[in-house]
Amino acid sequence: MEYFPLFFKLTDQPVLVVGGGEIATRKARLLARAGAVIDVVAPQVDAELQTLVSAQGGQVFLHEFVETLVERRYVLVVSATDDTETNQQVSELCQRLRVPVNVVDSPDLCSVITPAIVDRSPLVVAVSSGGEAPVLARRVKTLIETLLPSAYGQLAQLASRFRDRVKARFTDMELRRRFWEATLNGEVAEKALAGNLDDAEHLLETKLREGDVDTSGEVYLVGAGPGDPDLLTFKALRLMQKAEVVLYDRLVTEPIMDLVRKDAERIYVGKQRADHAVPQQTINTMLLELAQQGKRVLRLKGGDPFIFGRGAEEIELLAEHGIPFQVVPGITAASGCASYAGIPLTHRDHSQSVRFITGHVKDGVLDFRWGEFVEDSQTLVFYMGLTGLPQICAQLIAHGKSPDTPAALIERGTQPQQRVHTGTLATLETIVAQESVTPPTLLVIGGVVALQSRLSWFKT
Repeated sequence: MEYFPLFFKLTDQPVLVVGGGEIATRKARLLARAGAVIDVVAPQVDAELQTLVSAQGGQVFLHEFVETLVERRYVLVVSATDDTETNQQVSELCQRLRVPVNVVDSPDLCSVITPAIVDRSPLVVAVSSGGEAPVLARRVKTLIETLLPSAYGQLAQLASRFRDRVKARFTDMELRRRFWEATLNGEVAEKALAGNLDDAEHLLETKLREGDVDTSGEVYLVGAGPGDPDLLTFKALRLMQKAEVVLYDRLVTEPIMDLVRKDAERIYVGKQRADHAVPQQTINTMLLELAQQGKRVLRLKGGDPFIFGRGAEEIELLAEHGIPFQVVPGITAASGCASYAGIPLTHRDHSQSVRFITGHVKDGVLDFRWGEFVEDSQTLVFYMGLTGLPQICAQLIAHGKSPDTPAALIERGTQPQQRVHTGTLATLETIVAQESVTPPTLLVIGGVVALQSRLSWFKT
């Protein structure tokens, strides 16, 4: 993050605009909406800009920019000229004096930048590309505009009017947050967004007087998918923003964790081979105890919680104690990683069924009914198959599967670091041994792997 986003209160604050043309006028309009007192310096100043400056209580200086102007202690300077030398001079002076400066269309000269703005005052959304792609930022702004009707401003004003009263009614911060969440996601919001502001205000009065807030705990068992945050479901995102405490696994990637509510407590409970940071029974008990404390708890697991995720074990204890819970499926690694690698799990010419198999080695041994795996019309998918790869390949060949059967090991599937190692049962172990392969990995075996070179689409 190259720029730290802030909202700058400019009401009655002095701001200098360098330049007097169309671009300067556009910037001044925006500053005027924020209540700034605007001064302008330029040899020529458009009539509209002069009128605007006068209305804001500022001054117009009809001459070239001079450094002594900045000594007037402006809180912000905006340079909006087409003169490169002037823009450079303004930028260097302001940064030397530590005065925030914005130079239009010159991000390298800026200490602050102006975002694309969606104004639903007092609700304001700012979108920035750091000055690198302003057209794209405006495109994103347009998308947000369609999602936020103008009535959101009225809803925000209603919330603002009740803010102090709600704070006095609910001195506990968590109770206050829950009251507002229920209000802004319920009937009050619906009435306000429909334009029925009087009804919305009356209903909010009633709810505030009754002071009824749901303080019960709940657990959300959410599948985070194989790594790419774009594969999360809408429901997963909604609950990730609702939870107060998050218990997360090693396989949950950082970009996904970035989507969790920022003030949520985070507890790492990751497990990997021979290193269980928190035993499974302890995780189960933590979920129960946190929910009994009235917390909304997010259990975030890589992949799908019901496919080799031990999700059922975690909610069994909750069910026994009557704790409400929700289960949100995620895209399991077999589906996500194989798709991103260009390997279809089924194909009418190669495979009519799929087996999901855990490749976890216990006491150095993989104990399977290997004879069930040798049928050529099926695809075999081994989760966590890196350590057991030599055994898997050897046992399949020993039980009658052709050594020439295509096989692939997918490393960090769906993530920017994804690598796909392809070969056969006879060669894959040697191929992987020559690479520095790190978990998580997924092993796919079957005729469908032969299609990978033609169907691969995900570029890293």
